[in-house]
Amino acid sequence: MKIACVLGPKFEDSEFKDPYDAFRKAGNEITIVGLEAGAQLEGDKGKVKATVDRSFRDVKPDDFDALFIPGGSSPDKLRAHDEAVAFVDSFMKAGKPVLAICHGPQLLLTAAQHKNHRMTAWKTIQGDLKKAGADVVDQEVVVDRNLVTSRQPSDIPAFIRESLKVMEQVPARR
Repeated sequence: MKIACVLGPKFEDSEFKDPYDAFRKAGNEITIVGLEAGAQLEGDKGKVKATVDRSFRDVKPDDFDALFIPGGSSPDKLRAHDEAVAFVDSFMKAGKPVLAICHGPQLLLTAAQHKNHRMTAWKTIQGDLKKAGADVVDQEVVVDRNLVTSRQPSDIPAFIRESLKVMEQVPARR
């Protein structure tokens, strides 16, 4: 599958790197999409660096089969930009797999794609989602149709496992 990974400054190191590596190992192609192609991004712990492959202006959701949203401060920084919010919104509207961990659901909230979905997130984001009308549970991983969400770095193994299962159910484009 072709996966878009939306990434901004100060992403959570392990929530990006561990799923990224696992998804690639499973044979998926991942493109890091951000605000500026070629931008060098650093994780909030300073252990992981990433380069934005393509900007939101240079891609279309139709170019991809799934969306991966790592946590940390990245989702909050990205949701201030209309092109990032519209990109996420398109994946949800199309019913494509959306894989969001920790603070990732902040982008779903800004895109108004939190209602009618059961999900989880980082504890402070859970409260925001509940107040906005989402069906929030406090579990290591929640799968609701196309949406896979997890709370925190300790949930990464379950997040990867369930994300791969959801992606396996969708035929990849040739």
